[in-house]
Amino acid sequence: MVRPYTITRGRTAPECDDLTLITVITTVDEEADAALARGSRAGARGLQPEHRLILDRCRRPAAVAEVAAGLDLPVSVTKILLGDLVAQGLLRARAPLSVARTAGGVDLGLLTAVREGLRRI
Repeated sequence: MVRPYTITRGRTAPECDDLTLITVITTVDEEADAALARGSRAGARGLQPEHRLILDRCRRPAAVAEVAAGLDLPVSVTKILLGDLVAQGLLRARAPLSVARTAGGVDLGLLTAVREGLRRI
């Protein structure tokens, strides 16, 4: 077993502290593919195996909590690794739908129609 402080290179807090358990993370496909193709180096920092697993896992949108569970790592460690990848431009982080809805970004009529359609099934 590798100690968490080894994975994070001794860091105990993420550089960007705006990631919550329900923040949705998605891989920036073009950038991630290029970084993985370059080998073990991406920008100034190398990609660790956990970084590679995150990039692969986040090809489909996933919440921070889901990524942490998939890696079997503490959320605090996962946030540090996610912060690394967001800073390198390899991942996108967005607010969850409940936050987007309060900002007017979700069509409630569409969601209601989907719910009603599912009830009819």
